[in-house]
Amino acid sequence: MTPVKPVVRHYLQFNDFTREEYAYLFGRTRWIKAQFKAYQRYWPLSDRTLVMIFEKASTRTRLSFEAGIQQLGGSAIYLNTRDSQLGRGEPIEDAAQVISRMSDIVMIRTFEQTIVERFAAHSRVPVINGLTNEYHPCQIMADIFTYIEHRGSIEGKTVAWIGDSNNMCNTWLQAGEVLGFNVHVSTPPGYEVEPERAGLHGTGHFRQFADPMDAVRGADIVTTDVWTSMGFEAENEERLRDFADWQVDADMMKAANPEAIFLHCLPAHRGEEVTAEVIDGPQSFVWDEAENRLHVQKALMEFLLLGRVNP
Repeated sequence: MTPVKPVVRHYLQFNDFTREEYAYLFGRTRWIKAQFKAYQRYWPLSDRTLVMIFEKASTRTRLSFEAGIQQLGGSAIYLNTRDSQLGRGEPIEDAAQVISRMSDIVMIRTFEQTIVERFAAHSRVPVINGLTNEYHPCQIMADIFTYIEHRGSIEGKTVAWIGDSNNMCNTWLQAGEVLGFNVHVSTPPGYEVEPERAGLHGTGHFRQFADPMDAVRGADIVTTDVWTSMGFEAENEERLRDFADWQVDADMMKAANPEAIFLHCLPAHRGEEVTAEVIDGPQSFVWDEAENRLHVQKALMEFLLLGRVNP
């Protein structure tokens, strides 16, 4: 009898999972975080190995994945493309076949989305998108869990995205479709959302606004990112001029729902995309948001390697 090859799931975009699967993952995140806070050992991934491949610099992604796999009983191996054969021209397809035979799960933080897709297509083990130019699904998982943790269900709520239509914006738009909430986007002229690039199946869950104050009016989450993402440094001076009126400040937060929270994936530039008054103020949940990367990614790795675990 020919053995049945197990189905390998990857996490490359937010819409790789269903609404019901996210409900499960957020429930697991809550439970796993509670064990962590109570100093209760939970090692379901004992002897499992995570390989982390970095082409882009990182603080939170490396720390959260490396600490996360160790807290689940496994171990992590760090690879930088500058220090490996991937940086010397080895085909991604070849690297995927070798690395996936020596590990149990792979996380990649790189530039083009096609890189993680090509790697996943030739991998024997689950592959996680740790960030690409197009998407940042793990961060949005953490953002949404942070809202759920403090305010309850996000279904039917409104997220106001202020600034560049970058990988974070694209992923918020996908999340709105999957989980049933609205996304209001306000960008400077020339930086508008491209629905096809964002990977949307429709446009029913988002609206674009020329005026950022209109976008935040009545919003439940107000969120932004740096004006110049990695890889666009040459445009920095131009972007500083173009985005000057898209700074999240106290007036914007007052226009939002009184219970609205402010989120930012970090690192932040106070005085540019957000004022210190907002990011360090009472409506800011950026530190819980940063910590929750750790916990949602533990739930994600458990799910990709073990499937559903009985509560």
